[in-house]
Amino acid sequence: MKRRIVATLLAAVITVTTVGCGGAANQGAAAATEGSPEAASETSEEAATEEAAESGDAKEASAGSASKYQTTYGSKQFDNVTISVELFDRSNAPEGSTITENRWTKYCRDAMAKVGINVEFVAVPRGDEVTKMQTMMSTNTAPTILGTYTFSYARDYFDQGGIWDLTDFVAGDDQAVNLKKYIGQNCLDFGTTENGQTFGIVARRATVAQHNIFIRKDWLDALGLDVPKNTDELYEACVKFVNENPDGLAPSEVFGAIFDGLSQWNNDSIVFRAFSKDANDKKALAVGSGFEYYTDEGYIDYLKYVNKFYNEGLMNKEYFAQSDDQLKEYFVTDRIGFLEANVGYNVDILRGGLLQTLKENYPDADMIAMHPFESNVYPGESFQPAYGEGGLMCFCPLTATEEQVEAAITYLDWLSTEEGGFAIYHGIEGEHFNYNEDGVPIPIDADFNQKDKDWIRTDLFLVGNQGYFTDTESFNLNIAADNPGWEQYTIDDYEAALEGTLIAGPLDLPTPESQVEASNDLNIVRENYLTKCITCKPEEVEGIYEEWRKAAEDAGISQVLADREAVYDAVHP
Repeated sequence: MKRRIVATLLAAVITVTTVGCGGAANQGAAAATEGSPEAASETSEEAATEEAAESGDAKEASAGSASKYQTTYGSKQFDNVTISVELFDRSNAPEGSTITENRWTKYCRDAMAKVGINVEFVAVPRGDEVTKMQTMMSTNTAPTILGTYTFSYARDYFDQGGIWDLTDFVAGDDQAVNLKKYIGQNCLDFGTTENGQTFGIVARRATVAQHNIFIRKDWLDALGLDVPKNTDELYEACVKFVNENPDGLAPSEVFGAIFDGLSQWNNDSIVFRAFSKDANDKKALAVGSGFEYYTDEGYIDYLKYVNKFYNEGLMNKEYFAQSDDQLKEYFVTDRIGFLEANVGYNVDILRGGLLQTLKENYPDADMIAMHPFESNVYPGESFQPAYGEGGLMCFCPLTATEEQVEAAITYLDWLSTEEGGFAIYHGIEGEHFNYNEDGVPIPIDADFNQKDKDWIRTDLFLVGNQGYFTDTESFNLNIAADNPGWEQYTIDDYEAALEGTLIAGPLDLPTPESQVEASNDLNIVRENYLTKCITCKPEEVEGIYEEWRKAAEDAGISQVLADREAVYDAVHP
């Protein structure tokens, strides 16, 4: 039986648990008693403060052995210190709420007020968060807690002396106890230098599932084809999808395939990994991450494969100008045979429930997740990209005061508790969820949850990506329950995304100066030549690819890769 994330039965016997040992008062029991997040917060925080004072850690602290900074929630009463926290704005706040003023931001404020911390939220547009982060850092206007999914940005700021070394705030046994227990040592290491300095706190992912490859199962069935197991079988299926379309569509109306990884900002795909010759070489993958077009000898074969689709009219010839909204439109109007996209893309209600919409007009339509393709290089193996264990990285700019950083880590520590992160993400037992027989929180009313909390929960829960869970199976069951009627599709999607050998990030390394200097030129070169290689005549691919490599060399890629290898060797001696 899975561990019950909030043990309400135990909480009925044991009123509170000890913060100093990584626990806190039980949110489920408190919420059941009072029926609101605010009441749950009040019960748990009072218990946290009282119990922390009586805990073994607190007694040890009174003996003079406590760490300089007290960052375990409830172990210190602050003197009305104010911190500001970045909050991604996706422009999806329901009527009556804003991204910074709503039920759940109030819940956070109320919880921190119990220990003398005032929390202000700073809204930053999600699509512009990198540019905004850079602007705020350069103008000394950054909030106390900033976040990024590109770890190298935070490392660069640290190396330049622009952000706090957090080591003294988290390293002690009595510091950030809940935080370290929840995210684990692996995630903590992602934000730690080779010299043991902590420059960022990395969120723990509930799952590393990243991508799916999808195919129209109803079209395969109508054509008497099995689900493709390799890239050759995919090509054969797409030829028939376009030229013998079961729904009677003309070839010009069908996109046999929509490939991922064909834009300047996206360097990876499941299809590409079937051609990759570096797929089983950890160092080559890390050093070449983002530069596979130059480092991986299998990339030319991938280019030839996609070029064949382009020249035979099996893909969208305007793929380079295709927007997300257009992709969704193609999906729901019966035009796509195969595509690679984010995990769960076919039925995810946050992306519009695409298969659900398609079925309204084409009841027999079916788009399913496939197993990753068999490698064309390593017989019997398959590879696919995956997220690393770490998600968002939080860090503190040097403009924050010492006390603000101490309070900021305390806030992240509270988010790591059941009263914090669990309540924000899953809500209140009896209102938002009930436990199933395995102790997994299952939503009661997905539509209500979407309007009440789901729209903000991901961005407010800074120390966890995709939910407060302790195992992948519980996550799969929970996210499936968020999509009533489509549970099995969701489970199949997430299970398929974890099959084969996972090429898990973060593969990126601390950014050498040569890469910073060359990045703009290399990006322009890649975008230009990638398009040329895909849209040229088949016999021209190799020649243009060699031109691409030469242009990349002129732009400094050789030095970049040499420096990245040196950094890798330093990080992984």
